[in-house]
Amino acid sequence: MRNGSPDHDLTLATLHHSLTDPALESMNFLNEVASRYPAALSFASGRPFEEFFDVKLIHDYIDTYCGYLRDDRGFGDAEVNQVLFQYGRTKGIVHELIARQLRCDEGIDVDPEAIVITVGCQEAMFIIVRALRADERDVLLAVSPTYVGLTGAARLADMPVWPVRGGPLGIDLADLALQIGRVREAGLRPRACYVMPDFANPSGVSMTVPLRRRLLDLAARERILLLEDNPYGLFHDGSHLPTLKALDTSRVVVYLGSFAKTGFPGARVGYALADQRVAGSGGQVSLLADELSKIKSMVTVNTSAVAQAIVGGKLLEHDCSLVAANQRETAVYLRNLRQVLDGLRRRFPDAGGSRAAVTWNAPSGGFFVVVTLPFPAGDEMLERSAREYRVLWTPMSHFYSGHGGLPHIRLAFSHLTPDLIETGLDRLAAFVAAQHAGS
Repeated sequence: MRNGSPDHDLTLATLHHSLTDPALESMNFLNEVASRYPAALSFASGRPFEEFFDVKLIHDYIDTYCGYLRDDRGFGDAEVNQVLFQYGRTKGIVHELIARQLRCDEGIDVDPEAIVITVGCQEAMFIIVRALRADERDVLLAVSPTYVGLTGAARLADMPVWPVRGGPLGIDLADLALQIGRVREAGLRPRACYVMPDFANPSGVSMTVPLRRRLLDLAARERILLLEDNPYGLFHDGSHLPTLKALDTSRVVVYLGSFAKTGFPGARVGYALADQRVAGSGGQVSLLADELSKIKSMVTVNTSAVAQAIVGGKLLEHDCSLVAANQRETAVYLRNLRQVLDGLRRRFPDAGGSRAAVTWNAPSGGFFVVVTLPFPAGDEMLERSAREYRVLWTPMSHFYSGHGGLPHIRLAFSHLTPDLIETGLDRLAAFVAAQHAGS
């Protein structure tokens, strides 16, 4: 800047309109609050548990994957070096291993060519939304409250997000049908509905199997796609439910996967399973995955081969089962979930007994619990909680369009130890008591 003037006449008005959208500011805001109050204990971030991290595993996984290339694929040393060091296939190099994992853990039988491996699940969200947004008439439906990463990806692709009521069951099908009708009455096209059926971020809610089947029937009847995001589904208490994709007989589900929670986030490996057929000119038919790979080639060219090798090695060391690979982590997450729920009951024993009560939901897995407070809990309240009581949480208002979610907060417990959970809940209870007394 020169003399306080912007360089090159840059103003926010001359940049993409998404840069002023609250969805793109949410993550930065939460990170800034955490950086300003480093002594605050955080229930805000849904990060994986860190005590099992070990740099040695990275080398072990790469060695395992290289051994697979030599022994199972018949590669020589020069070919192995090329796989890891050179530009790679746009759709990815561990697609066959991911297909084996989906078959093993989820009962999904899929052509590996229907898988596009992406730089985290965030890229998978962007490229599918970008592909579906043909013109200004196209609309993306999403269960509300909605993960902000999906909202941000849609904003970048200039795709409006039309909220659908979630509710205690995970999705209100009557409202979904109503919103599809309203979209069409407005002269617009509903292309897809984004859903997270298992331990959703941010609500923690899971859909029942009968509801999943009815949702699939509705999507097929209304001729819309379902974008199923499933980062938390394997972290359950033993009552594993089939994914939408496992139940999908009409190819209405595009399945979005991630190794951030089940592998490790530093690898930045996700994928889109898109086995839908796309009609082209001259009677040609392609997979939707092939069309998505064209967009990916212009965004990131390809996903890091080294990162994919790490993920591939981890899969191979556990017979392509992420359930087996995450037994220790699952035990920690379930322990932490029980401790949070028990801790809330001890600190707020009158839950449901009065209008001033603190209440919460009780998921059977995942990373999140939603707490309802007897007062609005927006960004200013979070700042006070961090500054005066040294505890962070996420206002649920960040996951709604408009003014929803104000009395609700999300507690993420995945990365905490038992002692930190107890300390954090003590601080949260003190904050709630002080705020309620002063209201």
